[in-house]
Amino acid sequence: MKITAITIFPEYFAPIKLSLIGKAIESKLIDFKTVDLREFTHDNHRTVDDTPYGGGAGMVMKPEPWGEAIDAELESSEDVLDLVILTPSGTRFNQAFANKLVNSKKLVFACGRYEGIDARVAQHYEKVDGVRVHEVSIGDYVLNGGEVAALVMIEAITRLIPGVIGNPESLLQESHNEIGEVEYPVYTKPSNWRGLEVPEVLTSGNHGEIARWRRQEGLRRSELLRKSE
Repeated sequence: MKITAITIFPEYFAPIKLSLIGKAIESKLIDFKTVDLREFTHDNHRTVDDTPYGGGAGMVMKPEPWGEAIDAELESSEDVLDLVILTPSGTRFNQAFANKLVNSKKLVFACGRYEGIDARVAQHYEKVDGVRVHEVSIGDYVLNGGEVAALVMIEAITRLIPGVIGNPESLLQESHNEIGEVEYPVYTKPSNWRGLEVPEVLTSGNHGEIARWRRQEGLRRSELLRKSE
């Protein structure tokens, strides 16, 4: 999978090279790069924003540099490009969304700042052959920019690529799997910590009972989560 993050802060993505995702990049399972949006400006101040039409607070990111940066990614791609525009007003990102995007050959994350990216950028690329546009939010809150959201999505998506996670069975047992439940609580040694005991069933050696307990606990936690939403 090829992944590009277009941003005015390329250094924000340094953590992507850590842990399992970093190893996947080293082993060529993932091809990741950042693109500095300011490289596609043509004035001395490298301007990427301007005041909004209609008035109001804040600044809006100009369409010209975004268009040139995205066009450059299109020109260098032989595959359909999935353009992810991070915005608080986008579709909510979840595990099902991650499962869909893991099949992409090339992902381009448009990391907006300020009051967002001029809406014509999304409108334009929705009509361009070879591009699938996704306006996406990672939750009902506002961040200073799309970089954090892009990091969240990249980790959630790339860990599903075969070979990134050491034991692929762990993907089937974790939270928000295909049946939509959250995971059961997990424990390790010591069996007693600060007066709290590991549930007895987990030390019984009875794998049938352990499986039933884990199933019940997953259902219980899932129900509590739904009630709290």
